[in-house]
Amino acid sequence: MSDEAKQMAARAAVELVQEGMRLGIGTGSTAAHFIRLLAQRVNAGLSVTGVATSEQSAELCTRLGIPLTNLDETPTLDLAVDGADEFDGALNLIKGGGGALLREKIVAGAAKRFVVIADASKQVAVLGAFPLPVEIIPMARQPLSLRLAELGAVATLRQTADGEPFRSDENHWILDCAFGPTITDPPGLARTLSTLPGVVEHGLFCGMTERVLLGSDDQAIVITV
Repeated sequence: MSDEAKQMAARAAVELVQEGMRLGIGTGSTAAHFIRLLAQRVNAGLSVTGVATSEQSAELCTRLGIPLTNLDETPTLDLAVDGADEFDGALNLIKGGGGALLREKIVAGAAKRFVVIADASKQVAVLGAFPLPVEIIPMARQPLSLRLAELGAVATLRQTADGEPFRSDENHWILDCAFGPTITDPPGLARTLSTLPGVVEHGLFCGMTERVLLGSDDQAIVITV
């Protein structure tokens, strides 16, 4: 999908930002467009504070002049904006392709409103084509791989380019889990995964999203449930 579509979605999200807001700021290529467009408004005089969902996004915000805070100082946010790897008609999401799912879910959960920005390539009828990221404690890898296999998933440890385990900003490992062609019950699977010892967080975001701003080359449309 074109970069213009991502920019259109990000532009629509920036229009939701009002003076004095406390913002959750997402991670990924579409979120980076949001950060750059938000910085233009901040540099023009808009006063906001942000909580970034990754070290990568925090660095970009700092470089572009967006003031940052944290959830200790600002535990409730007005609006969180982030991308998604997939979303379905019920606005269930798969997130975590960039490895920031834990912080992304914490920030989204702290926000009064959570808005997703995406292009048409992320819209699916049923979740599951994108492998579901599951963030884990390293010592739990093998027991969890067996348990996930019982649930129908093939779990692959995410690795860096040099073959080392990828580590999240919180120093955890990530299993990328292929649940066959589809995930038929995202809320049910989310509840099950959350009960497994060693799972820190998973990339299913169910019942959290207010709307998706879906960008195309010339507009952004609003999708709600």
